[in-house]
Amino acid sequence: MFHLPTAARHRGARRFLSLPAPRRIAACLTAAALFWGQGGTAMAGQTLHEALGAPDELTIKGMVRSRIEGIDGQFRPDAAESDFLWSLKTTLLVEYDGGPVRVGGEVWDARAYGQKKNSSAGTSEVNALELVQAYAGVDFSLGGKVSGALTAGRFTMDIGSRRLVARQTFRNTSNAFTGANLILNGKGGDRLTLLWAMPQVRLPDDRDGIFDNGVKWDKESSALQFFGGSFTKGSVFGGTLEVYAYGLLERDSADRLTRNRRLVTPGLRAFRKPKAGRIDYDLEGVYQFGETRGSTRANDRTDLDVSAYLVHAELGRTWTGGWQPRVAGLFDLASGDRAEARSYNRFDTLYGARRFDFGPTAIYGPVHRYNMMSGGVRLEAKPGKSSDVMLTYRALWLNSRTDSFAATGVRDAAGRAGRFAGHQIDARLRRWLVPDLVRIDTGLAYLAKGRFLTDAANAPATGDTRYGYVDLYLEF
Repeated sequence: MFHLPTAARHRGARRFLSLPAPRRIAACLTAAALFWGQGGTAMAGQTLHEALGAPDELTIKGMVRSRIEGIDGQFRPDAAESDFLWSLKTTLLVEYDGGPVRVGGEVWDARAYGQKKNSSAGTSEVNALELVQAYAGVDFSLGGKVSGALTAGRFTMDIGSRRLVARQTFRNTSNAFTGANLILNGKGGDRLTLLWAMPQVRLPDDRDGIFDNGVKWDKESSALQFFGGSFTKGSVFGGTLEVYAYGLLERDSADRLTRNRRLVTPGLRAFRKPKAGRIDYDLEGVYQFGETRGSTRANDRTDLDVSAYLVHAELGRTWTGGWQPRVAGLFDLASGDRAEARSYNRFDTLYGARRFDFGPTAIYGPVHRYNMMSGGVRLEAKPGKSSDVMLTYRALWLNSRTDSFAATGVRDAAGRAGRFAGHQIDARLRRWLVPDLVRIDTGLAYLAKGRFLTDAANAPATGDTRYGYVDLYLEF
């Protein structure tokens, strides 16, 4: 993070964002090299903010991430058997904090190159030149015991475990909202979060627009509303307790057909963060009810009662000394739709993230929080202060044998292909190449397909799935 005078910030931001994506990468890497190379003794112990004499009230923070990734042995029935993608994500956040009033904005530029015409890449990879955040906020105190922050406008947010509401980090594009949120912080880690918002629909969402990295303003509408609250209580059962409930109201609009979801999603979570020398845990249970339609077809007018659920359980231990290894047992269960039922049973993960639970997403990502059951084990370690490694194994099953498995799109309506989907192994290495400036994130994943992913009616005959990626981050 660094700070710049207002006029310089405006000129620099305009020039930077007008450059083609590859030139933005080169410009940022050149600036980083100059900054690091000239920092030496002259700037030892001094931040760039201090060297420029910029005001503390103005903050500018950005990132450029370049990713190359490839997949072979595709698990999706309607996508390229093998694919390659080079994606670029550039973010620029500017905030003025005059205390107690804050105003800020953030631009994301997410683009993808080199993919095949029938690639699985979509709005999760492409959202070119989008003003994701544009907000005003007020910070306040109530009697000295409670501090609060009220934010209105366009914003991103993380709540709780991030399984239902998250600002994306691994994914090339992010969930974002237009509305208002209120956060109240008390003593001992207590926190109350309330929100009402219209989720932004990422555009363009047509195949040609995505392939061409088309620039189109994301749209929010009262036809899609998201609201609710979360309360976090510290020092419970040696950890933290969260209770929450979210509502989602959706209806068709003039230019968008939907499933007309009307969902209520209450949940409970108890967790204890990992720490060297002790046992940690993360237990979360979510139920979902309401109404939805089974498809987005214009002639589908049947409202189905929703009854769905999600369970996550994780128990781990971190050892002291050396690499501080952590070993954790994992279990996840998300309901799937049942052909014989008159209700709708597939869990809807709303606006959550999943990389931290289920491995890489992007053009991979077969595992999601619907119609799946999985058990596994994870090993994490820190070989040094600037690096960490992770290795995860999961066995995968379907919750309902007649619904499609997780995010694969593979389905056997007759239920004759069984429930076993296969085994997944994924590994990751992250390392700072230049502390707090340049880092690398690289990983591999292997999906050994089980009977369901080979024998289901629309399963592609492509063999086991292999995937790899390399990310290079420049943060400033």
